[in-house]
Amino acid sequence: MPSSLHTDLWATIAAEAGQESPLWGAALRPEAAREPVPVFSPLGEERFKLGLETIYEGYLLHFGRPRLFAPADDDTAILVGDYLYAHGLVRVAAFEEVEAVADLAELISLCSQLQADGREGDGEAWAATAALLGLGGLDEARAALRLEGDPRPLGALARGAAGDEAVERSLAAHRLRLR
Repeated sequence: MPSSLHTDLWATIAAEAGQESPLWGAALRPEAAREPVPVFSPLGEERFKLGLETIYEGYLLHFGRPRLFAPADDDTAILVGDYLYAHGLVRVAAFEEVEAVADLAELISLCSQLQADGREGDGEAWAATAALLGLGGLDEARAALRLEGDPRPLGALARGAAGDEAVERSLAAHRLRLR
């Protein structure tokens, strides 16, 4: 059973999307069919949870199986996903930490590149970014994934910051959400 924090998190994402656009509200799953399962936010700071899960839901609309939305078509999925990317970035930007916003922008770019190329490693990129959001130290590990296809440095950073067990739970949950 999700905690009240997680329930509020999912209700906030859904309510704000519905308020933003009737099209996005229509794309919401019925409340009983929603899957309010946090994936990468448990690895990071509490204050970033809502922003991270908002952006991750956008990612799932583009590349996986979303938890809160079931758009009628691919065009709507892309639009809702883009809205959630932007809205999540705004949430994180509210903390006035430029490095955190830059980390998330880099994450979105890197994972989109991986998806376009049909390469793996997005889970490790998400885990490391969530665990180290705004703290720096991700550049070399991201370059190893981008240039060499090696997700291990990002995985090692995530595990060092959040612990093996927590990272494995997040990666397993992520694999279940991919198409």
